[in-house]
Amino acid sequence: MTIKAEYIWIDGTQPTAKLRSKTKILADGSKLPRWGFDGSSTNQAEGHSSDLVLEPVFSCPDPIRGGDHLLVLCEVLHTDLTPHPTNTRALLRPVAEKFAGQEPIFGIEQEYTFLKGDRPLGFPEGGFPAPQGGYYCGVGAGEIFGREIVEKHLDLCLAAGLGLSGINAEVMPGQWEFQVGALAPLEVSDHMWVARWLLHRVAEEYGVTASLEAKPAKGDWNGAGAHTNFSTRAMREGYDAIITACEALGEGDKPLEHVRQYGTGIEDRLTGAHETAPWDEYSYGASDRGASVRIPWQVEVEKKGYIEDRRPNANVDPYVVTRLIVDTCCTELARREQI
Repeated sequence: MTIKAEYIWIDGTQPTAKLRSKTKILADGSKLPRWGFDGSSTNQAEGHSSDLVLEPVFSCPDPIRGGDHLLVLCEVLHTDLTPHPTNTRALLRPVAEKFAGQEPIFGIEQEYTFLKGDRPLGFPEGGFPAPQGGYYCGVGAGEIFGREIVEKHLDLCLAAGLGLSGINAEVMPGQWEFQVGALAPLEVSDHMWVARWLLHRVAEEYGVTASLEAKPAKGDWNGAGAHTNFSTRAMREGYDAIITACEALGEGDKPLEHVRQYGTGIEDRLTGAHETAPWDEYSYGASDRGASVRIPWQVEVEKKGYIEDRRPNANVDPYVVTRLIVDTCCTELARREQI
């Protein structure tokens, strides 16, 4: 049986990487071979030595083509099979393995904005819509724009077996969110990248762009983030570990180390307004959406659960944000256990 396998990878575009993909025809889907591509066309190599390798690491049913066809997420390798510098998944792998015994899991809230031309979907030509307020989780033609694309994307992700846990309209016209998780670091990141690919692919059919820009509309509008919810087994069992994780994220140079890798345009979004903390200040608090890290109210009541890092941008690399949080929090949690 002939299988169409859509090989997907992350390129080397700066400052924010893009997704690329191409189709390989296979006799069957039982074995997914390595494949190659021209890295000089993806900002990953020079023309005089441009061959790079696609290493399949995650596959799922292709819900667009249907049948036995596949989506195949790949790591990018050099021809000697060492990880390419743009291969951030390879950096996450050893960190996830090192702290697997703490059972870290993530839920990532992916915000995004539909653009028609250079304007958010729902913005009138030559003007602006009513101020934000009624759009968040809204209903009705005056509040909601692009729902048919969102619903189709959700159905495709579920058909692909991706771990989506919800969707909602966000605070600006044409702005939406889907959530992935709770899953282990590598799994949540793989699912997020494939879900992003499906979002771009579906939006393509409607003639709109799905933007992950951190501040897609200047002015008095919320930006677009990727709030990252995190817990370990110890955090799910007790409050002391919750506080330890919050304090670890704020220790020494950690806040700036994280923020600098939390996506392009972080200063434009994390201004201290619009439910954000300033990008260069760290804080945490219960039920506080103006803090860098929020402890949900039910977590404070039950004295166990998870935390929400509200700083990552919509355009953050999930392999990077999960690696940073696991490394910072799990290192400190392990140290405390040894005292």
